[in-house]
Amino acid sequence: MAAVIELNDITRRFGDIEALGGITFRVDAGEVFGCLGHNGAGKTTSVRVMNGVLTPTSGSLTVLGLDPVTEGSALRRRTGVLTEAPSLDERLTARENLTVYANLYGVPAADVDSRVHELLDQFGLLERADDKTGGFSKGMKQRLALARALIHQPELLFLDEPTAGLDPMVAREVHDLILELRREGRTIFLCTHNLIEAQRLCDRIAVLRHGKLVGLGTVAELSHQVGGDQSLEFEVAPEDVERTVELLAPLLAGSVEVERGFVVCRQVAREAIPKLIAALCQAGVALYRVSPEEATLEQVYFGLHAQGEPA
Repeated sequence: MAAVIELNDITRRFGDIEALGGITFRVDAGEVFGCLGHNGAGKTTSVRVMNGVLTPTSGSLTVLGLDPVTEGSALRRRTGVLTEAPSLDERLTARENLTVYANLYGVPAADVDSRVHELLDQFGLLERADDKTGGFSKGMKQRLALARALIHQPELLFLDEPTAGLDPMVAREVHDLILELRREGRTIFLCTHNLIEAQRLCDRIAVLRHGKLVGLGTVAELSHQVGGDQSLEFEVAPEDVERTVELLAPLLAGSVEVERGFVVCRQVAREAIPKLIAALCQAGVALYRVSPEEATLEQVYFGLHAQGEPA
């Protein structure tokens, strides 16, 4: 896949404070790429650097094939940004807010009305299109802000804590919108500290800690990085249950137990799974199903942070 974002050893300092310390990663076209970290980890700083709002202290980067340092204006015409606290003019209606930004981003005059109408409809705001946004709920404002970020049909979308402060129902609506944008082929850079959100939405994840990159990859890859073992549940023929326990027990450091008629193995290393399946098949066990239970992103996240703590 073509790289939409490439960062190479990017640092950013504010006086004596190092906000980003040698960050390197790439984001491919069409993926939802998550950036996780505590408040102050460097997520927002990285977005500002990638949009050319901040200049890196050192390192190099390209975004959509452009250098944000020298081509920031051209780049920002091709990206959309949703900040954690989006600023809407509450004296204007939803339609007027979108129209203003359409004009600012150079949407052709002949297309502005249809583009605004399309987005109001897509985000469920058409019935309130001519109401002043000061009377909107937080969820409605967030949907309008997301529509505003898409007004000029950007190739790349930066979302900074898009569901912060939203109730679960509205947050789910925002999640569904993000997944729909992904299906449309958009590339999305999602900054969040909501681990459930990241696990549901992201293809790959970068984990930042105090401006340092401490993990990069899929949840499964990150789990492997922290040595995360998993549980396996084997469904075998009833007459093979006890024999399965006897076959697997010598091969594992963790426990092997029978639960609800299934054979459950604890603390199984990912690379051991093919060997366990092969052993059962070679022994003639009637194996119907193998269900892995991988580490959650929460377990991986705290595992990565623990690796960086002093002993």
